[in-house]
Amino acid sequence: MQKRKIYNVAGHRFAVINADEALLQQMTQYAPFEETTADEADGAPFVFSLTVAGGEAFPDVALTVDTTQDDEGSQIVAGHIDDGRSYFEFQLFGDRSARLLADNSYQSAMIWLEKHELYGINNAMMVLYALATANKGTALFHSAVVGRGGYGYMFLGKSGTGKSTHASLWRRYLDGTELLNDDNPVVRVFPDEVRVYGSPWSGKTPCYRNKSLPLGGIVQLSQAPYNKIRRLRSIEAYAVLIPSISGKRWDKTVADGLHETENALAGRVRVWHLECLPDEAAAVLSSSTIERER
Repeated sequence: MQKRKIYNVAGHRFAVINADEALLQQMTQYAPFEETTADEADGAPFVFSLTVAGGEAFPDVALTVDTTQDDEGSQIVAGHIDDGRSYFEFQLFGDRSARLLADNSYQSAMIWLEKHELYGINNAMMVLYALATANKGTALFHSAVVGRGGYGYMFLGKSGTGKSTHASLWRRYLDGTELLNDDNPVVRVFPDEVRVYGSPWSGKTPCYRNKSLPLGGIVQLSQAPYNKIRRLRSIEAYAVLIPSISGKRWDKTVADGLHETENALAGRVRVWHLECLPDEAAAVLSSSTIERER
């Protein structure tokens, strides 16, 4: 009988099949998102199922590389094999951690684990989640997000611009602020609201909360020797959102789904640009402005 773990992130269910029990025990960040039900029929269909390869070798196939992404010692290689399936390779400090093959819908995938198994399977699940939900009004962001007063507020920006720092300033100086996620929150667009969710993926700060809030505003950050904030027009907001959302843009289905989500967010959620110092005044300025005009 196949071993299976079922998880639910932002209302999307997925399954991991045949993972080693010792590996599952290390995946503590997924515990808040685990479902006790053992049957797909007990809830919404899975957005994807990931099977861990056992003794079978990786198939002897021709591989085409489409793109490579590097980030502080880690690397993701994305491409496809000769039968059209998507291929991903996850590397950490020069070691190949895992190889992944997925069907064109990203709903069914198999992973071959090598070194740094936890890193490999965690990244595979995050990539599959982003791709399998892209056409479901869902976006996996590179962002820090805090909750305050019953709403979530997201901070965007390139690596090193101070997303985590600004989130910590809100927590330090603004009563009632809590961290929801520090690196990869999920946003979902519904007919009557937009919500932001915690996820099992939170970067360097461990914050794995199975909680959601209405999205009250989005702030793009940039460093400056002063504090200044302005509201972005819809077209500016759209341009700001694109680089902060994970996705396979050369896949038309994924790109079209993300475009719809980005367009909805730019039109329905207020987006701001904050030029700032890493100080209390910046946190007070951003919070007072976006909370007042939410």
